[in-house]
Amino acid sequence: MGKRELQQLTDSSGLWLYICHFPPGTSKWNKIEHRLFSFISINWRGKPLTSYEVMIDLIGHTTTETGLTVHAELDATQYPTGIAVSAEELASVNLMPDRFHGEWNYLIKPHERTPS
Repeated sequence: MGKRELQQLTDSSGLWLYICHFPPGTSKWNKIEHRLFSFISINWRGKPLTSYEVMIDLIGHTTTETGLTVHAELDATQYPTGIAVSAEELASVNLMPDRFHGEWNYLIKPHERTPS
């Protein structure tokens, strides 16, 4: 979901959305990924990944030493690609960068509604 779509969500819901991204290259330090992906790799070690079914089955039967279990399913939805967002659309997002790395952390507020 892009910033334009987040603006649409906040406009329709009235919610303020505070977005926080991991800096580039740091997703490997995500604690859940770090704890889980090693077990997925161990579970499918040496098994050929020949189809989505095989991959989902191997991922879905993964457990960790501490009892974390995994649910996996295939999302077969066809999503559009190459959607262009104009500079005007992006500029219309009511976005307020945070003082700490505003390029990764920001608030999106609803647009003010004019009384009818």
